[in-house]
Amino acid sequence: MTTLHKPTPWHLWVVGILGTLWNGFGATDYTMTQIGNRGWFSAMGFDGATTDAMLAYVDSFPIWAHAAWALGVWGGLAGSLLLLFHRRLAVPAFVVSLVGAIVSLIYSATVEVPAELVDVSNASIMYLVVAIALFLLWYAWTMGKRGVLR
Repeated sequence: MTTLHKPTPWHLWVVGILGTLWNGFGATDYTMTQIGNRGWFSAMGFDGATTDAMLAYVDSFPIWAHAAWALGVWGGLAGSLLLLFHRRLAVPAFVVSLVGAIVSLIYSATVEVPAELVDVSNASIMYLVVAIALFLLWYAWTMGKRGVLR
């Protein structure tokens, strides 16, 4: 039995490429932070003392917060790539990403940011991260329902 798939709409390419860029940046930030790449923090405008404080702050996260962050960024990157390849597996990948983003949002909203990081900390970005993750999940689900993903 042959299953017919709908042609790829132009907006899938736009959403897929922008999603890959967005989540690719998140995955890069996650990786550079986890390995303590000082050059990354310098490129982001951090001075040496702020970088030290940020690395100490991130090191203080419980393992489940690191896991949620990893699931959020890597699930999002996988989902975006799967979307570009027209795969239905984009939907569960985006579910993983959304769950990771929500857990990260809850954690960031409940921990106190060290005084030396108050000026550079932007916890409100997590609301944008969750909103984009939710949009990408909705979009992939919609494309799956329309027969664009296989």
